[in-house]
Formats: sequence, C-alpha cells, structure tokens
Amino acid sequence: MSAEGKTACVIGAGFGGLALAIRLQSAGIRTTLVEARDKPGGRAYVWEREGFTFDAGPTVITDPDCLRELWALSGHDMAADIELMPVMPFYRLNWPDGTNFDYSNDEVQLRAAIERLAPLDLAGYDAFSHYSEGVFEEGYRKLGAIPFLDFASTVKAAPALAKHQAWRSVYSIVSKYVKDEKLREALSFHTLLVGGNPFTTSSIYALIHKLEKDGGVWWARGGTNRLVAAMVRHFERLGGTVRLGDPVVKIHTIGSRATEVECASGWQERFHAVASNGDIVHTYRDLLGGTKRGDSEAKRLASKRFSPSLFVVHFGLEGTWPGIPHHMILFGPRYRGLLDDIYENGVLPQDFSIYLHHPTVTDPSMAPPGKSTFYALVPVAHMGKLTVDWDQVGPLLEQRVLAEVGRRLIPDIDDRIVTKFHYTPRDFTGDLNAHLGSAFSLEPILTQSAYFRAHNRDDVIDNLYLVGAGTHPGAGIPGVVGSAKATAGLMIGDLSE
Repeated sequence: MSAEGKTACVIGAGFGGLALAIRLQSAGIRTTLVEARDKPGGRAYVWEREGFTFDAGPTVITDPDCLRELWALSGHDMAADIELMPVMPFYRLNWPDGTNFDYSNDEVQLRAAIERLAPLDLAGYDAFSHYSEGVFEEGYRKLGAIPFLDFASTVKAAPALAKHQAWRSVYSIVSKYVKDEKLREALSFHTLLVGGNPFTTSSIYALIHKLEKDGGVWWARGGTNRLVAAMVRHFERLGGTVRLGDPVVKIHTIGSRATEVECASGWQERFHAVASNGDIVHTYRDLLGGTKRGDSEAKRLASKRFSPSLFVVHFGLEGTWPGIPHHMILFGPRYRGLLDDIYENGVLPQDFSIYLHHPTVTDPSMAPPGKSTFYALVPVAHMGKLTVDWDQVGPLLEQRVLAEVGRRLIPDIDDRIVTKFHYTPRDFTGDLNAHLGSAFSLEPILTQSAYFRAHNRDDVIDNLYLVGAGTHPGAGIPGVVGSAKATAGLMIGDLSE
C-alpha cells in the first residue's frame, strides 16, 4: 500500500519540522506545517534592524548533503533555491594570553597550526582523527537516522559503541591522545555547539570532527534564515501548506490515537498522523495536557537533565573587520571550572567564554555598506539552575560581554555600535516554549542518548511522532535533520499500512 493521499500535521517549523514536512510531502502525504511565530525557523529565527540582518542561529552549517537530500527526494536541486558559501577557517580559537589557533579541514594549515601550538601532539592528533573516523562511521552513518524505539535496538548497537569507549567523555578521549591543554580545548569544545559539556558528553560526539572534515563548514548566502526560506519554498512547491502565527494549543486524542490539532485562532483539523517539532516537555505537558499519557510523560521528561541556555548579544557596528573571521571562540581563563558553573553549579560566573559570530566577513549583504553584523553568544545555566531576574541581569551581562569583545578585538566598540539587543533564557521560554529556557533540549549524555531520548514515535499514542533536538540523534542541523529522516521513515511506513 501507499501513503499517498493520507494527511499529516507537523507542529513547529524549525529545521527538524521543515525537514520532516518536506519528506512527508515528497512521499505524497498531504502535510500541513503549523508554526506559532510570525516567521518559520524556530531557533533559526531572524530579525532585521536598521539595515542589519541578525540570525538567531544556528550559524554553523555542516553536512550539507543531509540538506541536499531533501530536494533530491523529488528530483530538485537545492542550489537553485539557496547558495551555500564555504567558511574558512572553520573557527579561530583565541585564548586570554593572545594565542590564536585556526581550525579547518585544510590538513597542511591545520598541521602547521598544531606544530606551532603543541609540536609534541602531532602524532596524537593523527590518532584522535582516526578515532573520530571510527565513531563517525558507527554513530552517524549507521545510527544517525535510525529510530531507537525499544531497548533491544540499543543493546544491538552497544558492542560497536563499547568498542569506541562511548562511556568516556569527549574531553577524556581527547586527553588520551593529546597532552597540551589548549589543544585539548580546541578538540573538545565542539560538543558545546549541540548543548553538551565536553567533560560529560559521550565520546561518540567526537564524530563532529570527521563530519566537519568531510563536509566542511558552510554559510547560507543571506543568512540561515534564507536556508529556512528555501526549505519553506520547496515544501510549498511540493504542495505543502504552511500556517504561521497560530500556536497549536491542543492535540486531541481518542484512546491511543491522535485525532485533531487545534490552534489558538480556533482552527481545528483532523489528520491521519501528527508530529511535533515543539519542545518535548511542552508537547506532552501542554499540547497533551489533561490526558493520562501527556501528564505522565511530561513528568518523566521533566526529571531528566536539560542542556544549558544561552545569552546572546546581537550588535551592528560601523566599519568592516576583515581580520576577524566568521567564527571565533574567545576562551576565558577557565575551561573545566566554567563548565562546572554552567552545567552543575548554576551560578553566573564573572568570567565567560564567547562564541563570536561575524557573518559579514563572508557575506557583506548581512549589513549596510561599510558596516558589520555580529553576535556574541555566552552559554549560561538553564533557568532550573540559575534563577535570576533577566530584566536586571541582561543589560549588565550585555555590557560585560561587549566590553570583553572590545578588550580583545575591537577597542572602540562602544563608539561604533549602531544597534544592539540581547536574547536571554527567558526569551527561549517565551518564544519557543523551551523547558527551563534550554537552548538544546535534553543534555547529550550517554544515558540520554538513542533509546533514552524521547522516542521518534510515541510509545502509547500510535500515530503521534516527535522530531527535533529532544529525539534521536539530538541537536544541531545534522542532528535534527537526521531525526526527521528517522521519523519520516516511521510515519511513511505506518501510513502505508
């Protein structure tokens, strides 16, 4: 049998929801995508102020093939809708003592940089690269788009994961191979891009190195928001329907079936299947609130460990900065201690590490002529650990973050600011219904991976599905697009029966 002619609703137009909607529509399933906000994108929202374009994120595009596949399903070419531009170096890492380290997949340049930083660790770097290749093959290629619906599937994958010592942390594995502390930080910070603490995140996430080495790091011309717009355009070209600015308030159920989706406007419609790209706790606690399944699953999920939140300062400056690369990590004076404060202690420390995003060095269209767009991102504890008044703390932290960028890179930053605003954990909660203001959903630790994340298909409501950062394999563009592939496989199979 075919799923053609069946109907599905996808709640939430983030990358995961968009990727799932495209896959379903490509399979002939009449799909409606419902988004609460006025624009699609979820965490990849966009603001335009005084001629500057400010992407909310994510800003690091890796594994572009996972995106191209969404167009290829129906014989289309992604390049006709969006241009991806290579970013080089991938990141410049900067320490308080002035040391710079450019990280990329240019092996000649990278090895020269390692030789300058830690010449005794070159052989160790080669051994770590070999390790990364192994976990990439097992953890991403083989398991990245497989739904772990039962414990048996996890047991089946266990020998391969055990072979790669998946119980160890990324930092622990990196430290096994290289001894220089700066190089250890350079090879372990990547887990922070998906909400993981390098000291507790499973070493399987070392696969990010191989992912970046093979696929590169990319930027969508016009911003991540243009990639989102291209996905919407392609979905609608296939015949899909998008509803914006109308939050879903309830998923109606009868017995073990989801029957209808109801929005704040009063719009209500029946579907053969429903998938949520919304926050996992919000989905069960609010959209399924009052049902036995919704209440019990919300309680179970809320007891898990959630990733930290983020504090982001967006700012536009007079002038251009060809010497500041697209992506920089400005490490603070502490590494492990700072991460303990964010992940465990729940305090707002005096020091911080900054991810600085400078898209205009790659794509000047993000700002008016002669001006530059930036954001400075600082990981902070989620609101379950850090209970501060962000109305009071936000302006003070903004000032401190900009002062640090000024001290290390742009001495007259205050005189050059044209426009600025900040985004806090409370905004993640208000705009995205993110539980505790978490920016990446469940923390990616081994005991919350694969079967131990929220399942791609609900265990009780048999036509309710999940997609996005809270499901397998996790956060980041390749992660949520992989979750869409896993969930779409289940939905298409179930609707074809």
